[in-house]
Amino acid sequence: MEGDDINAVVGGYLRDLAFVQPTRQQMFGYKRAASAILALEVPLRQMLNDECRLPRIAGIGPASSRVIREILDTGQSPTVERAVDEAGQRAEIERRRGLRDHFLSRAETIRILGEASYAGPSRDDYRGDLQMHSEWSDGSNSIAELAGACQARGYAYAAITDHSHGLKIAGGMSMAEAAEQCRAIDEVNRTTVTGFRVLQGVEANIGIEGQLDLSADEAATFDLVLAAPHSQLRKPFDQTARMLAAVQNPWVRILAHPRGRMAGSRAGVIADWDAVFATAAATGVAIELDGDPSRQDLDHTMAKSCHRGELPVRVGQ
Repeated sequence: MEGDDINAVVGGYLRDLAFVQPTRQQMFGYKRAASAILALEVPLRQMLNDECRLPRIAGIGPASSRVIREILDTGQSPTVERAVDEAGQRAEIERRRGLRDHFLSRAETIRILGEASYAGPSRDDYRGDLQMHSEWSDGSNSIAELAGACQARGYAYAAITDHSHGLKIAGGMSMAEAAEQCRAIDEVNRTTVTGFRVLQGVEANIGIEGQLDLSADEAATFDLVLAAPHSQLRKPFDQTARMLAAVQNPWVRILAHPRGRMAGSRAGVIADWDAVFATAAATGVAIELDGDPSRQDLDHTMAKSCHRGELPVRVGQ
């Protein structure tokens, strides 16, 4: 599947080229080009005209176009490989390439969802979103704005799940702020249309021993508790015990972005995920599929394993 994902291949090469640039301006230029390709809704080969030329693509300049042309013609880019060697970054680039496994471009995702054999849920099947950050932590939208967007999609509910107080780097809420947020959510629910409800959730941080940064009394004040790892995401040791402890916590209802991986940057938490999924299924804990293009956590291969365990899975952005 991924071998045919030409947009993912091109995006990866452009990210490699970005990493070996001598200036930040050049680096960001190639990063923008990579993002532009990965966000396309059509495979590059389908965009070729009768003369085998690509249309103009926003964010793609002459240098990036040369790389794209090489990959379309040969499947690889001598320009990028030469730049990697000249920069003396071969080992680091190969490491980063190993951290891009099982990432799909937007075009490939759309193609898969459009296949006649696809038996998964459709957009019309979704009734709500249970993982949303607002301006109360590290999001940018108000609760009312998020509620309005969800209603426009025909949702029946939404859970605002801002970070808990232990994660200061992400603007985690103190319990006093959480109480204030609860009043704001009540006001939105009071004025919203019938048939739609906002829940107050929280994304708790999973400590290295698997403990949450919320006490039982604090967790009890929320409608929904998600738990997610935000540290030790680049460590090469097994963290199965940490993740098992989290899904066995009686307050946790969703394990959010279980690994915390990032494309080409970090592998995320290493664990016996089959064991984690089985325990989650036994305790009634759902597993989030983080659809952020740079995360895709769980990836599509692990999501299949999760589904075979008959675990309730929520798909989100």
